Amino acid sequence: MKNKVAIILGTRPEAIKLIPIYLELKKSTNFEPILISTGQHASMLQQIFLFFSIKPDFELEVMTQNQTLPILTAKLFEELSLHFDKHKYDFVIVQGDTTTAFVGAVSALYYKYTIVHVEAGLRTHDKSAPFPEESNRKMIASVADIHFAATQMAVDNLYQENITKNVALVGNSVIDSLLIARQKIENNLGVYEKRFLDIIDPNKKLILVTAHRRESFGKGFEQICLALTTIAKEHPECQILYPVHLNPNLQSVVHSLLSDVDNIRLIAPLPYDDLVYLMSKSWLILTDSGGIQEEAPTFNVPLIVMRNTTEREEGLISGCSLLGGTDAKTILAQFYKVFNSQEVYYRMASAENPYGDGMTSKKIVDFLEKYFLKNKSQANL
Repeated sequence: MKNKVAIILGTRPEAIKLIPIYLELKKSTNFEPILISTGQHASMLQQIFLFFSIKPDFELEVMTQNQTLPILTAKLFEELSLHFDKHKYDFVIVQGDTTTAFVGAVSALYYKYTIVHVEAGLRTHDKSAPFPEESNRKMIASVADIHFAATQMAVDNLYQENITKNVALVGNSVIDSLLIARQKIENNLGVYEKRFLDIIDPNKKLILVTAHRRESFGKGFEQICLALTTIAKEHPECQILYPVHLNPNLQSVVHSLLSDVDNIRLIAPLPYDDLVYLMSKSWLILTDSGGIQEEAPTFNVPLIVMRNTTEREEGLISGCSLLGGTDAKTILAQFYKVFNSQEVYYRMASAENPYGDGMTSKKIVDFLEKYFLKNKSQANL
């Protein structure tokens, strides 16, 4: 009999990083993967499901308008409890540090399922940034049975917390998805070029912006918008393209401050493959996204992280990214460091991606196969 594996996801980044693992598990003779979507980012999740041509086995639909974190957390616990009462599993896989991942892990603990944490060991050591993700991932680590770390630094972080059992260095599965997307784009390049013909000016340097982090709401986003406005006005040879996250708290600020600025174009959130295409065409990326910090180096695009701290320090160490903070002055200082020096630009663009090689999903499933066989053998003694 196959081991039933619940793969719980609720946001687009979780889907991007977990679906390759789901597809790899489907090849196994020992596991039956079940995909559970909580719908934390419902509309944005659908784009990923369409891209991979899959449909979740279960959709919980927990979100309501302007839902607070406590209410979302309570709703997730309720819905997952009802689900686990009806459906039994052997393994539960969660990814990263979202509210869905945290509640999924703790719910699995209550039902005594084996808990698998993908992208374990990321740390800023500051519970306010990113918020609430830093606390979420530390709490997940405390209950998880298997920890899949993307980098040696993440492994070291776990060891420092005395988490040493069933820790595996596997890379990041975001690269698995990225390579799938890149191949699709290369096979249909004309379609993507035509799609963005009226959006991208080929005579300008494309600066792609993504920013949505909760801890930057308020002054942080005002400063980010000030930095973008300054770049747009001082450098007409650049074009700033900003797909704006659907969060209404973000939409109102960004549109009020940037919608009338020449040389800045605000667009709706993009399907995953369209965003990958834009990354590949970018001269520079400004972001607060964790996933894009991992993806940009594959396309040899320098990146400025618009956060005060990052748990992905490997990018800073390898030289593919710079930490810009959320103050206009520091963001602009890093921008000019890249803009004014070809040497700095090409050094960043040529830095090796430290986050993975596209084989993470296979490494994870191979580990789970060995774990399953080992425990099966021990049970038969």
